[in-house]
Order: sequence, then structure tokens, then C-alpha cells
Amino acid sequence: MNGRDKDLEIEILHRISRAVLHEHNIPLLLKDVLDVMHREIGFLRGTFTLLRDDDVLYIEASHGLTEDEIKRGKYHLGEGITGRVGETGQPILIPDITKDPNFLNRTRTRNQVKNVAFLCVPIIHMEKVIGTLSMDRQIVRGTDLQRDMQLLETVANIMADAVDLCRQGHKERERLITENQRLREELDGRIFRPSDLIGNCGGMRAVYARIEQVAGTDATVLIRGSAGTGKEQAARSILDKSRRKDMPFLVVACGSMRENQTEREIFGSESADPAGSERRIVHQGKLEAADGGTLYLDEIGALPPSAQVRLLRFLQSRTFVRVGGVSEHRSDVRILASTSRDLESLMDEGKFREDLYYRLNVFPISLPDLRNRRSDIILLAEHFLEKYSMLYKKDVRGISATAISAMMTYHWPGNVRELENCMERAVLSATGDSVAGYDLPPSLQACAEAGPGRTATPEGKADFTTLVHSFERELIEDALRTSRGNVSAAARALNLTDRVIHYKIQKLHITPEWYRITGG
Repeated sequence: MNGRDKDLEIEILHRISRAVLHEHNIPLLLKDVLDVMHREIGFLRGTFTLLRDDDVLYIEASHGLTEDEIKRGKYHLGEGITGRVGETGQPILIPDITKDPNFLNRTRTRNQVKNVAFLCVPIIHMEKVIGTLSMDRQIVRGTDLQRDMQLLETVANIMADAVDLCRQGHKERERLITENQRLREELDGRIFRPSDLIGNCGGMRAVYARIEQVAGTDATVLIRGSAGTGKEQAARSILDKSRRKDMPFLVVACGSMRENQTEREIFGSESADPAGSERRIVHQGKLEAADGGTLYLDEIGALPPSAQVRLLRFLQSRTFVRVGGVSEHRSDVRILASTSRDLESLMDEGKFREDLYYRLNVFPISLPDLRNRRSDIILLAEHFLEKYSMLYKKDVRGISATAISAMMTYHWPGNVRELENCMERAVLSATGDSVAGYDLPPSLQACAEAGPGRTATPEGKADFTTLVHSFERELIEDALRTSRGNVSAAARALNLTDRVIHYKIQKLHITPEWYRITGG
């Protein structure tokens, strides 16, 4: 501090306090504070950084930096001196930046400096680090770096509320930008909702986005998911958005045919005329019949080895040879394939070709199990209720609370297909205008009483609190997945206050940080 007297320090703090009172533009206020400190202390450079939702500290205001240098000033938590201060909440003093290997010089402003110290302190609001305040200090005779650190910490404390307001402003701008983009997409009709697939959960929205990405191309698509999750419906949704939508769409059920039958079904066959003529007897395969359109290979993991070789050749050259034939044929066909099997394990066992796997796995789409999308169960049930009420000409318009309870607690090993069968049976069984619990299959009726992972009341019905907690957990996790771990954004999406969502996150033992890393 060069022997700076206490009156000067008080004057500096007084000017900063006046600036806080009179300047309501937070970015300008931060700049004014740095300017005051530069004039009175004479530091070389100074910065305020703000911690954003992506756990990165960005320079919000500075003195002595160019625009390009400011853009380079980004620090992940734990990275360099600034990142360490942001992560630990502890101030750090580097007496000579040329002698400390942890000093990053991210802004590239100190390439030819000598006798310069770096001081960095955390800005803490509500016991959380929300940013940092730092300065470069030229070392001259009489410089008191410890007093400089004390002054810097005092300024950081004064500025904490203002810095938090600045952070909240950034969050609100980001929210408005996101909301504006969403509204524009809705107005422009760009939010894709396949007619053959039903669901609003995060997992299904991810599926819709993948379908929209790939549908307009001719890329090979591998659709993965357990039996009954709707893989063929996903394939038809791809078709509906493709340039081939008015051309043939043929299906080969690879898992339900004998080995030699599958190969002939896909590639066709030809043989000599039993009557002895030179004419060949030709049976056209689906690959040939689908020329110009799409061929959907269901359960590709069941494809026999000989058919795998033929399919690989077609994907490489777009040509094929019929079984028993010798001449090559060309077909303009897009291949969509699906599997419920673990293809990677089949490869390890030598039952599925690795080169074919990589040819098929150009653009994978994974469908979630129904037990992982419980918020969609009632939506699907109501869809099937309407479908089968119309089909069987019955006036069944609703689902009882008991039936809903059973459906929400059941584990659905057969996925959407099982739910559809369940609702078809329920509509046929219903004697009134709504589906009752006793209209459901025995497996679901038993589930309504009690079962693994559930509790039951003395009356034998599913515990209401358990159901509510399960449903709340899925809704909150889905919102966190969409917001990539941003709790405030998740609260807005669910129309909850920050206090309520934090309470529920704690009660349900949910970890928002997981969704920042994975987004899912």
C-alpha cells in the first residue's frame, strides 16, 4: 500500500459506497468501482468475475483490459488462481506472478512484466461464492500486499449484493432468450411431435429431436429399446418426415423367421426352372420391392450370419445378389433397423459382425422404457382408451382413481405394448362409463394392493404418499434434465418457488449437479 494512510482507505470505501447508492446500472457500477480503486491505489489491472450456471467464471467488468483480453478471461472452477478462489472461497495472494506455475495468464496481458503481484478474493453472497475480485499490483518500495488484500476483501463484501443482482440479470436474460426461442419455434411450427409417438417426458422429447435431425436425410438409423417401447412407430415417424414418405415402406421381422427364410425374405431368391427351360424362377425380396422407399429390419440382432454378410455388402455398395443368383442388382432403399438385444454383447460372442454394427449404428435413437417415463403413463392410457372406445363402439370416457393408482405403481415389463393391451382389455371389460380397477388385468390389480418397491395401507391399497413422492421425483428430475441442472429454471418450468423446489429436492434426495454434467 506504499504506506497508505487509513484516511485514504476510508475515502476509497466512501466513494465506492456512494457509487453503490447512485449507480443502478450494475455493470457500470462494477466498472466505476474498479476506476476508483485504480485512481486511488494505482493498480495495473483489475477484474470482477461472475460465476454462471455452467460453473465458469466470466469477466464481467475490468480495468486495463481490451475487449479481446476480456473474452479470453474464462475460468472453470478450480482452474488457475481465479478458478481456485471461486472453488474454495478463500483469497489467494501471489507475490510474483512470474514465479507461480498456477498463474495462467489467460488474458495474455502479463507476457513481459516484472515485480507484479496478483491478488484475488472471493465475492460471497448468502454463504455461496458468486464471483471474484482481483487486481495486478506493481511491487515498489513500501508496498503492503496484506493491507491491499484486506481492502480488496472489504470491497468484495460491499459489492456482494450488487454482483448477485448482476448474476440474476444474466440468468433472467438467458431465460428470456430461451423462452423467446421456444415461442418462435412454436410459432414457426418447428417443434416436431410425431403422430405415431405419444409422450412429453424428457426422454421422449430427446427422441423427437433425434428423429427430426435425421428424418430428412438418407442416413441409416438404428432404433434401440426394449420390446414394446414403440420402435416401429419411431421408424414410421422417421418415414413421415422423409422425402420417401410416399414411397414403399416394407417391414421384415428378422426375429420371427427361420434362418434361411430371413435371407430370402430380404434379398429374394432365384432358381432354375424345374421344367428344364433356361428361364430362371425369381422371387423378389423386400429389398428389391422397396426400391425408392424404406426397408425396416425389426430385431436386426436376430439376423443370421449369411444375411449379415449380404446386408453389409448392400450398405457398402447399394448392390445385392439374390439367394441362388449370380448377377448383381441395385436398389435405392433407405435402411432403418431396430433391436431390443445387446448388440455389443452379441459382437463379443461372435454372433454379430462388428463391421455391420458400425455401418448400422450411424445414427442411433434410444427409446426409454415405460417405467422410466411414468409421467406419460396416463397420457398413453387416455389415448388407448379413446382408440378402443371408438373401435368397440363403447361409451367409456374416463379412468378411475384406483385404476390410475395401479397403472402408476406397476413396473410395465412389456412397456407401451403391454399398456395398450391392458387398456383394450379394460375397455372391453368396462360396464360403466369409466375403467375401474377390477377391469384391469390381474397383474395390475395385485399391484394396486402391494408389491416390491411399494407400501400398502391396512386396506390393501397402494400408499398415496408413495405415489405422490414417485410422481414428484420424476417431474423434478425431468425438469432438471431439461434445464441441465439449473434449479431455478426447473422451478419456473414446474411453477414452483425456489424455496419449495429446494425443499423437495432435499426431501427426495435428488442431486441437481448430476444433470449439469450429463443433462440426463
